[in-house]
Amino acid sequence: MTGRLKAPTGRYGGRSAEERQAERRRRFLAAALQTFGDSPGFRATTVAALSQAAGLSTRQFYEEFRTLEDVLAALHLEVNGWAEQAVLDALAAAEGLPLAERVAVLFHAYARDVTSDPRRIRIAFVEIIGVSARLEEQRLARRARWVDLIRSEADAAVARGEAAPRDYRLAATAFIGSVNGLLHDWSAGWVDASLDEVVDELVRQLLGILRPEGWRPETASPAGSVPVEARFPRSPGV
Repeated sequence: MTGRLKAPTGRYGGRSAEERQAERRRRFLAAALQTFGDSPGFRATTVAALSQAAGLSTRQFYEEFRTLEDVLAALHLEVNGWAEQAVLDALAAAEGLPLAERVAVLFHAYARDVTSDPRRIRIAFVEIIGVSARLEEQRLARRARWVDLIRSEADAAVARGEAAPRDYRLAATAFIGSVNGLLHDWSAGWVDASLDEVVDELVRQLLGILRPEGWRPETASPAGSVPVEARFPRSPGV
């Protein structure tokens, strides 16, 4: 990365320079999950404090990152990547299920992953907000991937005759905002419900969008079967 100090090369302690660098990066990101996602938060964390939490030096920090914002950007992508993989795995296992069951699988997988650690929710929905134009662009780009997943699932359901035909672009965008808001509020203790109840409500909302009052299912179409990877291509590694 431009602007970083030059990292050491060669083998030390039986590990290559690349292996040591990967380990340092992992330790910085693990420390950031705690300091950014819990206390004191991204805006109150210093390079020195993050380095201390990682058990590394500030010199080693600048070998891996230019700024704390770079760390937050990488951590935000990692948190989203964990949730994305959970959903992809669940959807692959749910191939061929009826729409209502498939939607339930999708949201249970997403909700279980993103709420498994409250620090992840804070990184994804709180700390990333308002930091810079760069991180706002990244946040919206990641949200767009979730919107694309909902749209692709909706279009596949339409092709199978399980959902009403329409352009789901705006509906999917609005719905993803509801998902993120409700899960954040639940995690913060502002919603008096179990996680299963929250997921059930999200499933009902999405099915209501896909199957409006008065619409009736049609005969399924073989063209509706689309591989998960084609609908939601894997993002590059962090």
